[in-house]
Amino acid sequence: MLTKEQLEHFRQVLEDEKRTIIEKMDQMKRGDIHTQREDMLDDADAASVEVDHNLLFRIRGREIHLIKKIDEALEKMDQGTYGICDACGEEINIARLEARPVAPLCISCKEEQEKMEKRRGS
Repeated sequence: MLTKEQLEHFRQVLEDEKRTIIEKMDQMKRGDIHTQREDMLDDADAASVEVDHNLLFRIRGREIHLIKKIDEALEKMDQGTYGICDACGEEINIARLEARPVAPLCISCKEEQEKMEKRRGS
């Protein structure tokens, strides 16, 4: 079981990560991503801007997904279940949590999940 100090550490890590993501998203919103096609010099410029916009939207989608995972991890802390594997109920190794503080699965269950996904994808 995680100690109070470890939980506080992970809470701070998660809150800092969430704050950083929100700040980056705000910077993207303030950025000039609203270029009009008429402002382009040619089709290559328009295509380049389109690729940039698509990349920004994909990044933003991933960041929104990560914020949800952070919120779920913080909620687990409040419920006293942070660091417990959602699948098997065993403790998640501290090294795994350090590497991925939002991890809902222990490494064994994650590896099994990936094997299942690979089999379904084949």
